[in-house]
Amino acid sequence: MISTREWRLPGGPNGSGHLSARAWVAAEGEPDWLAVLVHGYGEHIGRYEHVARHLCGHGAAVYGLDHRGHGRSSGERVLIDDFAGVVEDVHRVITQARTAYHSLPLVLVGHSLGGMIAARYAQAHPGEVAALALSGPVLGRWHVAEELLAQEEIPSTPIDPDALSRDPQVGADYVGDDLVWHGPFKRTTLQAIDTELKRITADGSIGAIPLLWLHGSDDGIVPMAGTRGGIDALAGDDVTTRIISGARHEVFNETDREETLDEVARFGRRFARRT
Repeated sequence: MISTREWRLPGGPNGSGHLSARAWVAAEGEPDWLAVLVHGYGEHIGRYEHVARHLCGHGAAVYGLDHRGHGRSSGERVLIDDFAGVVEDVHRVITQARTAYHSLPLVLVGHSLGGMIAARYAQAHPGEVAALALSGPVLGRWHVAEELLAQEEIPSTPIDPDALSRDPQVGADYVGDDLVWHGPFKRTTLQAIDTELKRITADGSIGAIPLLWLHGSDDGIVPMAGTRGGIDALAGDDVTTRIISGARHEVFNETDREETLDEVARFGRRFARRT
């Protein structure tokens, strides 16, 4: 049985708003590692319920939050003018996780734009992170941001649900999710993404922090070719790459999701506290 807790913590610009946070832990036994999930653009941490439960089943205590302007957190929808603030929001929830589990090694798990945020967190707070797992991360060059910023007016074109997964139910659930943003990108947010990508590439390697990179070979939202240069700049000596044949953007929601989640769990357990 998995116990779930939800609460609000101060966050957003100047700490003036609130962030919706969530934690999962097995009701029996003590966790021996800590996973913090970092979700992607326009979505919310509730879409990672199955990921959290899977990792709990492999000894983790799991935490996550809705980014500012996302899900149940406050703020104008999907408006982010500087991702440095989002990185510090993640630090807030990690600080709370540390209050409960101060001695457990932390594995940061980021998907898509959450991969960018998680990568930047590892650069900014290297002493906090035992390992980094990135799924379809926005790193290096992202053609979507480049193409949209080049247009005089950003079109209101929603993400194609079929591009998420080969499982049609994933796309249907995404379209029907009222907590998902289905409107256009905001120019300010795209400019902030571009700035953050350049910042991450410039700051370079995370050194001794182990990295797991997961990517779908058929990811059309964040193509692997654009990400690879960012991974090369970020990675240190310990990097594991798994390209999932035929998978689209959301490898945690793909038809072979159990195998992928097992891979993340095995990676996390490399760093579990030994008693």
